[in-house]
Amino acid sequence: MTLRPGELATALAAHGLRSRGGFAFGADDAVPEGPYGRPARFVVLVGHAGGEMWPHFTDWRKYQPEDMQDPLDAWSKQVIGGVAERYSARAVFPSDRPYLPFQQWAIRAEGLKPSPLGILIHPQYGLWHAFRGALLFEDAITLPPVEGTNHPCAVCSSKPCLNACPVDAFSDGSFAVERCRAHVRSQAGRKCRETGCLARNACPVGAEWRYTAAQQAFHQRAFSGRA
Repeated sequence: MTLRPGELATALAAHGLRSRGGFAFGADDAVPEGPYGRPARFVVLVGHAGGEMWPHFTDWRKYQPEDMQDPLDAWSKQVIGGVAERYSARAVFPSDRPYLPFQQWAIRAEGLKPSPLGILIHPQYGLWHAFRGALLFEDAITLPPVEGTNHPCAVCSSKPCLNACPVDAFSDGSFAVERCRAHVRSQAGRKCRETGCLARNACPVGAEWRYTAAQQAFHQRAFSGRA
């Protein structure tokens, strides 16, 4: 499929989203179906950096039922699904089952590597970015080249992210999910719950892209089951 330069980027930017790189599937890949049932040939990751999508989501949220389940996923599916339909693509999402290898796709698309917290770290955005979905095309498409990326954690000797968690949820090289969740739900975890993960906020990379307290609190409520 031939897309005019910047066409897909413009369509996504209208919703505070952006193309996060892409690649052509190879012979050794487990290739998902494209929009018309044939194997997809190309995938484009869709996400955001910082809080650029947050006002778009909160404006949409005002007109949805208060008790809506997983509103951010619902918004992502509506918006990215609309873009997919416009450009003859199939939209897929991290919450879809069977799960697709979004983290591996993201690593391949942008050359990112995991931080000590397990979150992929971007050399510009730090830990303040996310992948909301992907577009699968049955035709080859052309995207602007992605510049090579350095791994910020490789030159960070102090690792402040590992020392900031009040319950040492990342101390053994893995993420103690239930220990973290119990703390966030507790009275002692009020700061984590209302202003965001202390470990994530301790990372100095991309501080200017840090989510607002409201955006971080939304994600913490969703994580803790209090959304």
